[in-house]
Amino acid sequence: MENKGLIIVHTGEGKGKTTAALGMALRAWGNHMRVLILQFIKGSWNYGELAAIEALSSADGCIEIRQGGLGFSQRGDGAQEEHRRAAVELLQMAMDELQSDAWDMVILDEFNYAYSFGFIHADDLAQLLSARPAHTHLIFTGRNASEELIDQADLVTEMRLVKHPFQKGIKAQRGIEF
Repeated sequence: MENKGLIIVHTGEGKGKTTAALGMALRAWGNHMRVLILQFIKGSWNYGELAAIEALSSADGCIEIRQGGLGFSQRGDGAQEEHRRAAVELLQMAMDELQSDAWDMVILDEFNYAYSFGFIHADDLAQLLSARPAHTHLIFTGRNASEELIDQADLVTEMRLVKHPFQKGIKAQRGIEF
């Protein structure tokens, strides 16, 4: 069976983009693939997936998650340069890891936010895509996927918001949102 790495994008206003990518990571790990997850925006929060990935990693070391962002950013929050610097550092890590050819799947969680906020530029995206070995799956998550990325992707899924508990004033729930 030929192993062709795919470029996959999970985008849209609905919930589930990171969750879908983590499901793919779990499936890949179950198939003895080496998986790296780099989180571009999620920073200081203690997300449930961190503990789960750590447990899986200690079992065999074939899955790893690294946070590189400073937390969620809003345009005009006064920390744009720090967010940009963190995104560029994580982008360089992603390129280095892709060039190392150590991973079968690399997930760039919340990359689309970093790109749409202007922390990462079109030429950076082009360099990143060209650094990917042909057999490595590369998955991007986050709202506002760029047309440049969508054009290069093999698979694009758009999550559509139909209903969310936040609309009723229900705050984020442990195990669901984090």
